[in-house]
Order: sequence, then C-alpha cells, then structure tokens
Amino acid sequence: MGCPAKTSTRARHMTLRTKIKRNAYYDSVTLMLLSRELQNLEGVEDVLVGMGTDLNLDLARDLGLATSELEALTPNDLFIAAKIDESKTSMDVLESAFNDYLNKRAETDGDDDFQPSSLSSAIQSMPGANMVLVSIAGEYAAAEVDEALDAGLHVMLFSDNVSVEDELRLKQKAVEKGLLMMGPDCGTAIINGKPLCFANAVRRGKIGVVGASGTGTQEVTVQVHKLGEGLSQVIGTGGRDLKEQIGGLMMIQGFQSLIADPETDLIVLISKPPAPSVAEKIYQIAKTSPKPVVIDFIGGDRAAVEAAGAVLCISLEDAAQKAVRILRGEAYADFTGFSLPDEQIDRIIEREVAKLKPDQTELRALFTGGTLADEAMKLLGVHHDIYSNIPLSPEMAIENLPSGRGHICLDLGEDKFTRGRPHPMIDPQTRTEFFKSHVDGNTGVILVDVVLGFGSYHDPAGAVAESVREIRHRLAEQGKDVVVVASVCGTELDSQDLNKSIETLEAEGVIVLPSNAQAVRFTDRVLQRMKKGV
Repeated sequence: MGCPAKTSTRARHMTLRTKIKRNAYYDSVTLMLLSRELQNLEGVEDVLVGMGTDLNLDLARDLGLATSELEALTPNDLFIAAKIDESKTSMDVLESAFNDYLNKRAETDGDDDFQPSSLSSAIQSMPGANMVLVSIAGEYAAAEVDEALDAGLHVMLFSDNVSVEDELRLKQKAVEKGLLMMGPDCGTAIINGKPLCFANAVRRGKIGVVGASGTGTQEVTVQVHKLGEGLSQVIGTGGRDLKEQIGGLMMIQGFQSLIADPETDLIVLISKPPAPSVAEKIYQIAKTSPKPVVIDFIGGDRAAVEAAGAVLCISLEDAAQKAVRILRGEAYADFTGFSLPDEQIDRIIEREVAKLKPDQTELRALFTGGTLADEAMKLLGVHHDIYSNIPLSPEMAIENLPSGRGHICLDLGEDKFTRGRPHPMIDPQTRTEFFKSHVDGNTGVILVDVVLGFGSYHDPAGAVAESVREIRHRLAEQGKDVVVVASVCGTELDSQDLNKSIETLEAEGVIVLPSNAQAVRFTDRVLQRMKKGV
C-alpha cells in the first residue's frame, strides 16, 4: 500500500512514498541490488528496499525515507521507501520494476525448483544434504545455526552482526559434534569442488586451505591454480575466529579435518596475526602434523612458525608458490620479486613516472578485498606512511592524515562503506564514487584489486576501466595523467574470464601485475622513483 507523506525539502516536487509487502522474505544482497536498480529509474531521487529489521529501519530514518507505516513492520515484512517525482514516476512503476527484476533473477538462476520456507522444510526436501549456508539478518542467524547443528549439518554462516557470545557458543557446539561452523561473516569456501559465496573456479587437487580471510583465501587458491595445482577443500572461519574470545575454534577444527582428509597432502593456513594464545594452539598442532603446513599470518612471527615445523610465507602469492613447490618436492625460497625481469619492470616504471608532474606525489589505493588491502599496507609501510580506514597501527588512521594530504589505502568493503548497500565486489558503485572523490591533481598512483569469481560483479574490470577513463579525461584538463596499477584475482574458468579482464584493463593503460603482492611491489617502486623527482 502507498501513503503520501511530507514533501522533501531537497526538491519541491519530491514526495515520500512507501510500499509494504507482508511476510515476503528476500535476502539482503538481492534487495540491495534492487535498490540500486530502482535508483536509476527516472523521477527517483532516493530509494531503499529492505526487510523490516531494526538495522534497515534505522537506515531508512538516516536517509530521510521513514514513514509511520514502517514502524509497524516485522523482520518478515518487505518495504520499498522512496522519494519520487510523481510527475515522472509512481510507486506502481517502482513495484512493477521490482517484480520484473525478481522474475529475471529467477529465470537466470533457474529458480523453478521448490523453495522451502524454513530450514526444517529444506532439510526434509533434501535429506541427503550435509551442509547449510545461512544468509539472513544477523540477529536471527544464531537460531537457524542452532537448528542446523542439531540436525547434524555443517554450517557456512555468511551473515554478519552475530554476537561474539553466540559465535563462541555455536562453534563450541560444532566442535562437540565434529562439525564445521564457518563464520559468521564467512565469505569464501570451496567444499568438494563447489564454490560457496565469494570464491573462484579452480581445479581440484591435493592442497587444503583454512582461511580467516575471504579475499586472502581467494588469492591463494587462484595462485595455486595458475601454478598448475589444485585444491582439495577450502574452509573459511570468519574474521573473529583467531581472536582471544573465540580461541581459533574453527581454524583448529578445519586444520584437524584436513590432517584427517585422505585427499589433502598439504595444508595452508591464512589469517591476520592470531592472538598469542591462539597462535600457540595452532603451532602445537603444526608440530605433530604428518602433512606439510604452510602459514601466512600476514605480518606473522617467522621464528615461531618455523619452530613449529611449518613454513612461513611473506605474501599470499608466496604461500601459493611454496605450497606448490613443497607438494612437488621442489626447493623453495621467499618470493620477493616479479614474474617479469627487473630490467623490464624498471623500464615500465620509468615510462609511467615520466607522465607525472612534480606535484603528483600521492597514492590512492582503493581495495574491495580487506586482506588484499592489509597485505598492501604491510608491504608499502616499509618505505611509506600509509593512512587507512583499517590501519595497521592507530596512528595511521585516516583521521590522522596530515592536512588531508598523503598516501591513502582504503578497504571499501569495511562496514562503514557497506551499510545499506552491497559489498563493492558485488556492486562497483562504491569504488566508482571513491575514484571521483579521492583522486585529484595531487594523485600520482592509483592501486586497485579486481576480484573475479562466484558472487562478484559480472564485469569488475569493465567498471574499473570506465573509472580510469573518466579520471584520465578529468586530469587531462589539468595537463596531467596518472599511473594506474592493478592485479586481477581470478582464473580463466571464472565467468568474468581472467584474460578478458586483463585485456579490458590494459586497453585503458592500466599496468596489470599477476598478483596483489607484485602489484604492491611495483607501486612501491613507483613511489620511490617519484621521491627522486619526476
């Protein structure tokens, strides 16, 4: 039903309208993408489509889209709230567009099968299933996970906003039952060759991975694939798992599962540095593991890792390279360079830096992958002051950026930027906006990641290429250009196609390196060369 409300103060002819659908559940990602689609309709100033959760209602209030009707909603009710110019559109048009979008998704997904209304009915309809993926509002997720674990099912919990207390309790239950409880906020797994949520199409093989990082895990699996080997199982844990409060329960459970797995010959562990007590538990298991263990605790303690009989890695790419070489019985060493000869890298750098003016001194690193951003800051921070919304140390918080000028590395998937909108791997609009707002005449280098695979935008390289084209045009008006560096996390088997994505970027003059680590090292060299003067 629609209800007229107050006229917007921002536009004389804008009217606030609301449409409510009772007991009509849709997942949050679908609704966020729908909001984006409806936003593009003529006559729509602002729109929000969501379930009636407290979080979404707060967001509607923040956006100035709330009406009294929304106050009576339950989390099972769907709403469309919009500011529209009724001389150009109507809520009937928005509702029709809403239905058309859902119908197209159903056709694309082959959504003609039975759609269970509850977990219990899903279990009844698929009696042979042994895993459930939970993606609902976080405040309701724990009850579903409880039910799944009680039914003897492994769980991948994509939902965030689950309390630490619930996470600990659920993981303890899973361990007691010998089950996996991946998450909350677990975005990447590959189980028996099936990618779940954000993951890449990679070949099966003998390398098993347990990762507390989504894009970090993707980068390792992609690099393993590129080197000609494959993955047995890829187990996610959720980002909080290795903190003191959780105690690494799922990292340990996954680790032990891979030790027992006859199809896994080598194990890779990926995380930010764990809490010391958690790290010690993991090292103790590594000491007795009958299988080789490769560890990338980004910025981790080499001595402690090696004392546990494991192999420390200095980057995600290095983890993949060492895993492959050890699996093949080959010698290995830290990989700190480039796939191309140094001389060729230096020639490219000289060519690119020659484009810049003396006042173009700053880096803008705009990442969609949080772990890729972490790795970038770790490597760049050796030679440069890098400010960030996810700083490696408090003093490097972006709020402390002197006079608003300096090097910036942003994780655009951080909660602050995704509230009420899709993750930038799903929808490139957030990064597009940051290209416009954060790149100016003082920018010398732009560094980006392009993440392909299941769950990601259908053409992330194309979106970056368009932003680069627009930025170059804007800078050209000032007689300037910019160096753009990228890595593409993906394979030739991904729907977005690795080779096509690289070609799209290179057509816009982007320097594409074969890994995030190499892209960051290249950027580091460019920045050092810029310090010497252009």
